[in-house]
Amino acid sequence: MPSQRPAARSQTRPAAPKSTARPAPPPPQEDPLLVERVQTGVRLEKRILKVLKGVAELRDLSLSDLLEGIVLHAFAGKVPFSAETLAKIGELKRIYGLDLDASASHRLRESK
Repeated sequence: MPSQRPAARSQTRPAAPKSTARPAPPPPQEDPLLVERVQTGVRLEKRILKVLKGVAELRDLSLSDLLEGIVLHAFAGKVPFSAETLAKIGELKRIYGLDLDASASHRLRESK
């Protein structure tokens, strides 16, 4: 005697509304700038480094690329991060217990 299964109910979901917004066009491809990079031993405050690594990961960048971008923006007197990224940095600072701000920049001393 064949087993009889109850008829499966159709569980179709209503189609998601189609977005009328167009995706942003990709940024224009510019010619690469060839540079010579050097290995350096830079010492950073531990929590600052953790936050920097977190930001680099969020942006899918190497730590080196992130630092170069921050420095180039600073040299030009420009803000390196959007409001959205600054909010994420705030969250990373909370997670890693980074309570330092710009006012601490000239007062940091190495612990013994």
